[in-house]
Amino acid sequence: MEHRIIIVDDEGEVRSALRRLFKVAGMKTQSYASAEDFLDAPCGHRCDCLILDHGLPGMSGLELQSRLAASHRRLPIIFVSAQDDAHTRAQAMQAGALAFFGKPFSDEVLLRTVQTALQLAGH
Repeated sequence: MEHRIIIVDDEGEVRSALRRLFKVAGMKTQSYASAEDFLDAPCGHRCDCLILDHGLPGMSGLELQSRLAASHRRLPIIFVSAQDDAHTRAQAMQAGALAFFGKPFSDEVLLRTVQTALQLAGH
């Protein structure tokens, strides 16, 4: 079964690198440069795991996480962010994020974490 991973990150290079990583692992991806673009996209509703940057233009990653929770959208969220401070990390994890990785991060660790998220979600 192919899994669909959604990537929301304002850095084009990061989106491209993550798309390549997940393609090699047999997963489909869709990527967006902002939280608003993700929310406006009809295909954003088909998602097995969300890779989310915190420091997005406009709505932050934490705000998107909160909005998804308020609308009862339960999906595994893994943060990858250059804004890796203890307060932001704690907020994300307390709100239900599966993991929070600072940039740069290990591709292998991220991939293993996504695979764990998919297993936990029953995919």
